[in-house]
Amino acid sequence: MPRGGVVFGEKYLEIAFTPPELREKWTGRVKIFREKYLPLLVERGVSVVEPSPVDEELLLLAHSREYIEYVKEASRRGVGWLDYGDTPAYPGVFEDALYAVSGTVTCLSDGEVCFNPQGGFHHARRNSAGGFCVFNDVAIAAKLLAEHGRVAVLDVDAHHGDGTQEILYREPILKISMHGYGYGFYPGTGWIDELGEGEGECLNVNIPVPLGSGDDVFEAALERLVWPLLHKYRPDYLVLQGGVDGHIGDPLVGLRYTDNSYMRLGLLLNRLVRRGVRVVVLGGGGYVPEEAARLWTVELGSILWGDKSPLRPSEEKTGSPEWIRGVVDDRLSFLEKKLGECGRL
Repeated sequence: MPRGGVVFGEKYLEIAFTPPELREKWTGRVKIFREKYLPLLVERGVSVVEPSPVDEELLLLAHSREYIEYVKEASRRGVGWLDYGDTPAYPGVFEDALYAVSGTVTCLSDGEVCFNPQGGFHHARRNSAGGFCVFNDVAIAAKLLAEHGRVAVLDVDAHHGDGTQEILYREPILKISMHGYGYGFYPGTGWIDELGEGEGECLNVNIPVPLGSGDDVFEAALERLVWPLLHKYRPDYLVLQGGVDGHIGDPLVGLRYTDNSYMRLGLLLNRLVRRGVRVVVLGGGGYVPEEAARLWTVELGSILWGDKSPLRPSEEKTGSPEWIRGVVDDRLSFLEKKLGECGRL
């Protein structure tokens, strides 16, 4: 069995880069995970380690010096917003964001599979915050791991990782994002023709799905694109932005995935782990605290133990309307054709 780890610090229970009305949802899911689900993982041999401090210079892997200084000044000032009104400034926000990054960096060297519940801040761009994200730990992790081998990033959060895409767009790192897409849906990026540039050409793969998509769409994307891409690319490391806000009933989204989708994702990644691929799992979105904590554990358990995971799906699978299946089929066919021409499939 692969060795699993969870990075967790008591300060995690206080960190939230959300507006005040979402703060208890963000911190609540971390609290429930710590109290209800982490003991189940520990019973099966998963270790728990505290984040090790990192130097702020590490942030330069993803962000400009000017932006880092901007966040430090906003942290000292302690009022207002870091962006246009999603990500608040408050006293100590810089230190909290650096601490979250340190958790992800700690994960890089702890176990074959490691989870950071205060990670996955994929909307932070090189020069700006956004979408409750201050510093992009996803991109930082990918760049650090790329110094040691081939890296893939897989993002299943319901919102497109626009910051990760911007920072890594020209990097020779495979990036796959499956996300909701529609008029007015945040952040409005992540279309199928955004395929990367330079050394990153044909290594940036977006799978945008209409709101209302169910488990059948999620599974089709995994089977037709995600697994074939990973199988051919053969990464040494995989960074999973494992946001679970695509779950049916999440108040900020409108996708209809159940825990069957997240189990299916974990089983797929378990195949990579059994090949020797190290997997870093980052919490990402999810705004129903009990569901987010449970689904994180479903993901992590199935990545570690495959179909022997103690957490099994507890919901009926959801289907999608015929028009959605047709739209997604067209988009998957476009990507199969383009990526086949690039030699990625």
